[in-house]
Amino acid sequence: MKTDLTDTTASKINKALVKARRAIGTPAVGMVLTLVIVTDEENAYDALKAAGDASREHPSRTLVVIKRVSRSPRDRTQSRLDAEVRVGADAGTGETVVLRLHGEVVDHAQSVVLPLLLPDAPVVVWWPVNAPLDPANDPLGALAQRRVTDTYACEQPVKELAARADAYTPGDTDLSWTRITPWRSMLAAALDQVACEVQGVEVEGEEFNPSCELLAMWLADRLDVPVRRTRSAGPGLTAVRMDTDCGPIVLDRADGSLATLAIQGQPRRAVALKRRDTAELIAEELRRLDPDDTYASALRYGVERLKQGNGGDAPAKGERQAVPAPVESVAKGPAAEATAEAPVKRAAVK
Repeated sequence: MKTDLTDTTASKINKALVKARRAIGTPAVGMVLTLVIVTDEENAYDALKAAGDASREHPSRTLVVIKRVSRSPRDRTQSRLDAEVRVGADAGTGETVVLRLHGEVVDHAQSVVLPLLLPDAPVVVWWPVNAPLDPANDPLGALAQRRVTDTYACEQPVKELAARADAYTPGDTDLSWTRITPWRSMLAAALDQVACEVQGVEVEGEEFNPSCELLAMWLADRLDVPVRRTRSAGPGLTAVRMDTDCGPIVLDRADGSLATLAIQGQPRRAVALKRRDTAELIAEELRRLDPDDTYASALRYGVERLKQGNGGDAPAKGERQAVPAPVESVAKGPAAEATAEAPVKRAAVK
C-alpha cells in the first residue's frame, strides 16, 4: 500500500503510517530497528531495493532521506517536505517512508527524521554515497548507534580511509570492510590448520578498491609482519599469499566467484568466495550493533604503512599478476624478502 503526501509534516506522516497499517490489518508494530538511508535521487532506487531485501532478515522502519537540489534562489528559501509512505508488500517486511526535502529544510533533516524513529529501538544510518567525513558528528549520524558508509563509492577511496581513521568513533563501519568478511574467515581458518610462523604477506587486488587495503591492514595489524599490496585487473580482491617457514599459503580468486586455497603439504581446495551484493552486506551489518573494535584497529594501522608492489608496472587491462603455487621449499617472494625488516611472528591470528 502506497500513500503520497505533498507539502506535509512529520505528524501527518505518522498518522498515514497508522492508517496504512490498519488498512492492511496489521495494527501492531513488529520492527526491530530504524534504518535511515541518506542518499540522492540517482542512488535512491538501488539503496531502497537493498534495504527491502535486507528487511526480510531484519524487519525495520526504513526512512529514505533525499535532499533535493533547488534550482533557483527563490526555491532555496521555500521549505517543503514531500513523503511517500509504503506499508505491506510494497515495503518488504517493514515500513518505508521516502522523504524528499526541498529548500531550507534540507539543512535540518534531523528535525524531520527524529519524530519518525521507532521508540525504544536502535537506529542505523547508512550513506550509500556522499558520506560525511565525520559521520558521528553529522546531525543525522548523531541519532544513530551504528553509522554505515562505503568508501568504495568515493572518488579517492584510499585517501578516504585515512580520513575515516582520523574521525573514527565507536559505531562507525564501512561496507568495504564488510566485503572482506569471508576472506578474513577463510584466512583465519587456514592459519588454524598449520603450526608455522608467518614471515610476510602479499595482498593482490584492484588498484582503487579499499577492501584490498583494509584486508592488508588487518593482516599487518593482527600478524605484525610486513604486508605488500600489489595490483591486478580484478575483479575486487584476487589473491592473498602468506609466506611461512613451512611454505606458502595461497588463497587465489581469479573470477570473483570461486577461489582456490593451497596450503603446503595439503591438497588444493575449491572454496566459494563470491562477491556479495549490497543487500547481503547491509543484512550482515544489521546483525550486530555494537562497536567493531577489529575494524577500528585495522583502520588505524594506516594505509601509508603498507608496502606497495608493482611499482609503475601495473597489469594491462584484463591481465592479472601471476600468484605462484606452493612448492616444497620455502618461497622467496617479495614478502619473504621483507622479513629482515620485522621480527617473525606466530601464524595464529591475534
